[in-house]
This record gives sequence, structure tokens and C-alpha cells, in this order.
Amino acid sequence: MDERVLAQLAALGYEEPTPIQSAAIPPLLAGRDVLAQAATGTGKTAAFALPLLHRIDPSLPPRDRTAALVLVPTRELAMQVAEAIHRYGKGLGAVAMPIYGGASMEGQIRSLKRGADVIIATPGRALDHIRRKTVHLGSVKTVILDEADEMLDMGFAEDLEAILAATPKDKQVALFSATLAPRIRAIAESHLRDPEVIRIDAVKVAPGATAKVRQVAYLVPRAHKMVALGRILDVEQPKSAIVFCRTRTEVDELTETLNGRGFHADALHGGLSQEQRDRVMKRFRAHTSELLIATDVAARGLDVQHVSHVVNYDVPNAAEAYVHRIGRTGRAGRTGVAITLAEPREHRMLKNFERATGAAIETLAVPTVADLKSRRLELAQAALREVILGGELDPWRSIVASLAEEFELMDIAAAALKQAGGEEKEEDEIAIPAAREKHPAREREALRAERKSGATSTSAKPAFAATGPKAAGAKGPRVAAGHAFAKLYVGAGRKLKIRPGDLVGAIANEMGLDASAIGAIQIWDRHSIVEVPETLADDIVATLSATTIKGKKIQVRRDRSNM
Repeated sequence: MDERVLAQLAALGYEEPTPIQSAAIPPLLAGRDVLAQAATGTGKTAAFALPLLHRIDPSLPPRDRTAALVLVPTRELAMQVAEAIHRYGKGLGAVAMPIYGGASMEGQIRSLKRGADVIIATPGRALDHIRRKTVHLGSVKTVILDEADEMLDMGFAEDLEAILAATPKDKQVALFSATLAPRIRAIAESHLRDPEVIRIDAVKVAPGATAKVRQVAYLVPRAHKMVALGRILDVEQPKSAIVFCRTRTEVDELTETLNGRGFHADALHGGLSQEQRDRVMKRFRAHTSELLIATDVAARGLDVQHVSHVVNYDVPNAAEAYVHRIGRTGRAGRTGVAITLAEPREHRMLKNFERATGAAIETLAVPTVADLKSRRLELAQAALREVILGGELDPWRSIVASLAEEFELMDIAAAALKQAGGEEKEEDEIAIPAAREKHPAREREALRAERKSGATSTSAKPAFAATGPKAAGAKGPRVAAGHAFAKLYVGAGRKLKIRPGDLVGAIANEMGLDASAIGAIQIWDRHSIVEVPETLADDIVATLSATTIKGKKIQVRRDRSNM
């Protein structure tokens, strides 16, 4: 595998391949066709994305640049795959372009003219571009059919045949499907040459293995995950929890952020020495730290009986990983809680987890500020009851008696509770938009309509509308839903009393950009890190560098730790 791709995977913190990746990557790298039975949530995107990156050559002219075509059933999956390929191929300068119905045809044509190494497309829109001769597939070396059974269910069989016929005959073809039904085998016999056949069986769970684990999920936009997690932890009040992240980089960032919010969290990942790992586990077992932020690989082999909660900060790539994660709680006859923070586009993976565990996952709304305040009052009341029952209050009675000469006893008690409760956290005031679950049936209907109509030049409503003073009377920049993020370094933090709202306001107002397009924000003493749409990152750097935040000129640049 290309050293630049390996370096990028290491930078992202990936540690170990899933079964489908171990089985599919070697034959695909060797140039063989592949017929793979693998469900959503098994890590198959990386299984085909990493090998196809070895076929690209960004130095070629735009017309000859497209080396791979990935066909997917829905626009959500197209955006998801494009984002993954962008991340994996960052060191190569790879350009992955999603094209799907409902978006501006003119905008897609302009992007295609600039050149794309990998095109990820829904069948209806791909065929429309082929007929218009606005996409050039003459240099395509690899074609991927992802979730082929879904595409056939949606009536795209004829479109798939027409698209495959428009690609070079000597191409490599990989077909991924949840089942190997006769119609899938028929496509394989027609278009695959001596394929490597791979079957990844669904994970099996012993009866009753998860009976004592209550499974819940929150649908949360990616940009608001950190705030949502803080609220959920405040409401749940776990005695001892493991929070799972996908990469070691995310583990370190989340650990630092949670500690900044007042939690006692430790990181556990493959980058730690054995001595560091032992210290972390000693603190966790002794309840000195209440949260263990970990990757899957680092958490293997842990024998901890007292875990009350498991949190999937990132939805795991495979059902097997989900089962292993939630098995960390509900041990030794105790009950446990498994919490998953899922982006709306990941709702289908929750269905896979339900099938794997044989239990329902309850979908809940993220706690509101009012919920949080109510929960804090409940906890304060319970704590106060314990103190009263514990006695030994004589040293405090004289203070109360003295104040009682001036104030009502009820006011004295309320003031004491208010002081004990501490200040509310800034993040509590951040509004988290409701995340709606995508409806599969409606997706299929929309895509059938796209296929029948050709989905010509209908322009979709922008995912993020313009707001702020600069947006008055003019449209703000368009940002595609599910867009890739870039991290910006802002040379100001808590020392200058910078709050998330200051940064969001500066970017939104100066760029005419909706605040929901901005991702996670982390604030330290002397600097902050802000996630912004990758396509607008350089414009935002230039704009903020020329303006002031809190009345001061602030250094703004791309975050070098991620470059």
C-alpha cells in the first residue's frame, strides 16, 4: 500500500482492519475482481476505497483523470463515501466528487470539468451525465458497486447495465452486497472476471448476552456531538463509563475537552506505552477517573466489572464491534446502559445493531438546557437528603442561626444550594438542532423519481442558507450536506474570554454562512480549534485574518497538527 496512504491512516489513528477489509484489500490491490457479501456497518467503504487510491494520478489532465467510479443507492451514502475517500487520500491530493440527483446539474458539470480522481454517484444521475457527455469514463480502471442489492431493489438494474457498458472493458470490478441472491450473481457472471468471492457472516450473539444492557441512541449532527455528549453525561451521571472513539487522535481530543468541562477522563489507545496504560487502568479501576476514552483495539482484553455505561461517540464500523463494545457493561449480574451518538445518515447502522443483538435501540432526544437544570436540581436534592441523614451538622448551625436573624430560613437554604451548584457551563447554552432520521422508503421514492425523470437541472435548496449582515441581499456560499471539514487554528482562547458563540458569530456574519455549517469548536487558554467546511477553509482564513474578534486582530490559519 502507498506509504502516503499508510501515513494518513496512521495520522487518523486507525489501528486494525475489520474482517471485510482484511479479506478484500489484498485481492483488490492485486487487480482481481471481487464479489463480496457484507452488510452495512462492516467497514467495507475502506475495503474498496484504500485499494482504488493506488490507481489515481492527480497530475493527469481533467478529462483523463477519473480512475474510479463508485455507484451507490442514495445521495447520503454518496456523500459519506466521498468524505471517506477524501480523508484517506489527503496525502495523495485525491479529489473525490459525489454526484446525485436533486443537486444543481450546472454545479456538478463545473466541478467535473476541473477533474475528479474518484466519482461517487447514484445511478440515475450518473447515467444522466453519461448521456450529456459531461462525465468522461474512458480512463476508469476500477468500478465499485456498493450495496448492489439496494440499487436493484430501487429499480436501477437497467441503469447499472448501461453505466457498466460505458466503462472500459478491461476495468476491475468489485461488487458489494448484503446478500448474494440470484440476481446479484447474474450481474457478477456478466461483469466480473474470475472474482474473489468473500463472505462476511453477520455477528452472532449468545442468547441473553445483552439482556441486562439498555440500548439507547441519540441522532446528533456531527458539529454538535461534543455538546450533546456533555449533556448526556450530566444527565446520566455514570459512575464509571467507557467512551469509544474510532481513532486515537479523536480519543486525545475528546479526553482533553471532557477534562476541560470538569469530568475526570483518561485516554487509552495504541499510542500509549505499557506503563502509561497500566497507570490509566489503575486510576479507572480505583474510580479516580470516571471516564475512559478508548479505541476498540486498546480496549480489548479489559476485565473491568464496574462499568455502568458504554458510549459510542462514533458509530462503530461493524455490528461485531458494537456487540463487543456494549458487552463491557451489564456484567456480573448488574444492569448497564449503552449509548450511541449517531449522525442522521447513520440510522441504518442502528438497525444492523438491533438485528445483531436481538434487542431494540431506543431513540431519544438530546437533553435540553431545561432538562439539564431539572436534573441538577434532582441531584442537589438527593445529595442534600444524604447530608441531612448523615448528621454531624453542628458546626454549620451557628452560621445558619446568625443569618436567620436577617433572612428567612428558606432563602438561606436556597442560597446555600445555589452556591454549591456552581456555575453553569457555557456549552449548556448552545442550541443543538433536532436531527431527523432519514426515511428509507422516502429515499427510495425520491430516487425512483430521479431515475424516471433523469433528474435534469433541478436545483436543490442549499443545505445551509446565508445569514448575518454580509448575507443581506445576497446569497451566502453553498455548502453541501455531509461536507468534509478542515480544522482552523485561531490564536485566541479562554485568556481573551473567547466563547464558542464568538467564533461562530464571526465566521457566520463575515462569510454569510449558516452557523450549522460550522463543526466542533475546542477552546484552550491561548488558542482555539474550529472545524469549518473544507471548501471554504481558505476563504474563512483570509476573511477572519482581515477582521477583529473581541476587538483584536487574531492569527487564523489551518491547523498544522492535521496537515
